[in-house]
Amino acid sequence: MDESLRSAAQEGSVSDLYTLIQRNGNVLKRFNEVEFIVTTLHIAASKGCMRFAMEMISLKPSFARKLNQQGLSPVHLAVEKGHAETALRLLEIDSDLSHVNGKDGETPLHYISEVGNHDGLLDRFLGACPDSILDVTTRNHTALHRAVENERLDVLRVRIESPESGESEGRGRKHCTAHSCQQ
Repeated sequence: MDESLRSAAQEGSVSDLYTLIQRNGNVLKRFNEVEFIVTTLHIAASKGCMRFAMEMISLKPSFARKLNQQGLSPVHLAVEKGHAETALRLLEIDSDLSHVNGKDGETPLHYISEVGNHDGLLDRFLGACPDSILDVTTRNHTALHRAVENERLDVLRVRIESPESGESEGRGRKHCTAHSCQQ
């Protein structure tokens, strides 16, 4: 990746991004040609640069589903780095991003179950797409399995105490897709 493009993403500079686009209208094209790559959206999400991330998903929606070389999407990275608001904004734009399978088939919700319920992220994440609790890894583990494995009682407690905890079990992926179409 061009160093000035990387710098713009790390600093969250939308104006620098457009300066680079004016110089070379194809500056973002190469990212779509590579299957596993760190995009500017990955960088912005991992740094919590929400405005830049929103601009990128607007310009290049395909970047949101791209995995980097470690098998992580931008939403995975935002969750992993503790940027709850960035992760949630990405989900507001496309709630199906909650189902993007990364390394070992893990979704962003599996990551929340590993790192914990910081800033009430779990409730808000499940509010955006409740059926993501049913997604399984390549080892057939749900996010609840992951919470137990990592002794994340805060995650289990939220799931048990949630008034909707029984309700979401009957919902299918259709609910999530319908939710994303309404936005």
